[in-house]
Amino acid sequence: MGVFVYLIIMIPFLIFAIVLSQGKGAFLLAGFNTMSQEEKEQYDEKALAKYMGKMMYGYCFCILLWVLNELFHTQWLFSIGLVLFVAQTIFLMIYVNTGNRFKK
Repeated sequence: MGVFVYLIIMIPFLIFAIVLSQGKGAFLLAGFNTMSQEEKEQYDEKALAKYMGKMMYGYCFCILLWVLNELFHTQWLFSIGLVLFVAQTIFLMIYVNTGNRFKK
C-alpha cells in the first residue's frame, strides 16, 4: 500500500519536473506567481524554471528511494532519501535566495 502512495506523490512531481525543465511553468512556482509584473520582469523566468525542474527531479529521486524502501523492506533507503530530501531543500533555499542568480 505504501508503494502506491509514494508513486501517487511522485507522479505529479515528475510531471512538474518535466514541465519546469523545459523552461515553462514558472507561474506555478510559489512566490514567483505572487510577484507584481514589474518584479517578475527583473528575473530570468526560463532559467529559474529550468533550475527548479532539476530540483524536482532530485525530489523524485528521494521519493523513488522511499518506494524502494517499501519494496525491499530496508529502513536505510528511507533514511537516505529523507536526508537527501532535507539537504536538497536547505540547499535550494540558500542557493535561490542568495547571489541574485536568476536576476536579469
